[in-house]
Amino acid sequence: MRIGQGLDVHAFAAGRRLKIGGVEIPHHKGLAGHSDADVLLHAICDALLGAAGLGDIGQHYPDSDPAFSEIHSRKLLRDVAQKLAALKLTVVNLDATIVAEAPRMAPHVKRMIGNIAADLGIAPAAINVKA
Repeated sequence: MRIGQGLDVHAFAAGRRLKIGGVEIPHHKGLAGHSDADVLLHAICDALLGAAGLGDIGQHYPDSDPAFSEIHSRKLLRDVAQKLAALKLTVVNLDATIVAEAPRMAPHVKRMIGNIAADLGIAPAAINVKA
């Protein structure tokens, strides 16, 4: 059994869409970043890559590479899932916490879990997202 931990932080920025857990959330600001700045999916990618001994998200998808500019983080998560499958590793359980004062995340958590489960090919019951 392997355990990974991921953490990601992005500042709010005007003129950007807010995407968390692959869900676009109505808000007057989005998150600044090279990609779509999905902090939840980035943290999950980091945790999974770390558990697999594959380094971190920046090593695989560097913000200095134009190929990853504005990339959807669900694409990154699916790629991480392929890397794990190539090593014959399976995600058994995933627990994540979103720390945000605003906007409210709770109304979107079920869709976030659905996206993550679909991208990793695991049952939604194996995923817990707290907001």
